Amino acid sequence: MLAAAFPDAPIYTAFYDEQKTGDWFVGRTIHSSWLADMPGIRKRFRWYAPFYPHAFERFDFSGYDAILSSSSAWAKGVRVPPGCVHFCYLHSVSRFLFDYDAYVGGLGVGLLARPLVAALSRWDIRAAQRPTEMLANSATTARRALQYYGRKLDVLHPPVDTERFAQRREPREAFLVVARMLPYKRIDLAIDAARIAGRPLRIVGDGPMRAALERRAQGAPVTFLGELGDRAIADELAHARAIVVPGVEDFGLMPLEAAASGTPSIAYRAGGATESIIEGTTGSFFDRPEAADLAATLIKFNAGDFAEEKMRAHAARFSNRAFIERIRSRLTALVDAR
Repeated sequence: MLAAAFPDAPIYTAFYDEQKTGDWFVGRTIHSSWLADMPGIRKRFRWYAPFYPHAFERFDFSGYDAILSSSSAWAKGVRVPPGCVHFCYLHSVSRFLFDYDAYVGGLGVGLLARPLVAALSRWDIRAAQRPTEMLANSATTARRALQYYGRKLDVLHPPVDTERFAQRREPREAFLVVARMLPYKRIDLAIDAARIAGRPLRIVGDGPMRAALERRAQGAPVTFLGELGDRAIADELAHARAIVVPGVEDFGLMPLEAAASGTPSIAYRAGGATESIIEGTTGSFFDRPEAADLAATLIKFNAGDFAEEKMRAHAARFSNRAFIERIRSRLTALVDAR
């Protein structure tokens, strides 16, 4: 949506994979870094983590008077010429900085990675001082930015494309997880809870933890669907009894997409999900990151307790138009104040 706010602006990125982005950036001028030519970058992009700072610092922004970056780790570290303003929309404080075990654990990196992660963390803190102004996607991200970067940020929640989720709601029995298969997403918790509760669970997504999670799910009422396109995900949301968010999210966009579909959410009571879910109106929380606690919530959950029209109305508050207007306004004010 940041790109949509400035449709004529060129886009700079580490690498570009049109198969993943579909028609989002058709017709746009896209500049990829030297990493785009590295072998296996699209499937093994995490292996190149030590090189991302250099790749982003090498971009030449001569001739620009404003840079808008969208960052969860690297993009905030771009270098801009004198007189150019850099406005960063921050999706997350880099997770390797504050949550190494949950972010890296189980990926086979091991203790040998800790010196490298320490060096990246030092770079990350320096890079976070470079933007002229930063805006956080949630109060959770803003708190972390203050703690780790020493920067106090305003909050602008991400938008939801409600038109994508306008299909008819036809709920079935299965619960749904939509997430990248990374340790901090805690999909393992959802699998164990589904087994305990005896409730069917469908999982959309892929990632480095998939093989381990499929082994863990053997004998449980769990179906792995792999990566799906936008339309297929919207269909899954329309048919889900509820979505499950078992990990700590920076914001919690998936509960809003579920609400836009008229579907309630079940989430761990922490992080950004507490900002995107209205308890009793758009979803329920479980209080301990334990399979038994989530299982108890699945067992007692009644989708009929949640009014579809109220959930859709809640999602409508996070409109694309309002987001674009505020981003444009903040960047214009920043340029005018130079």
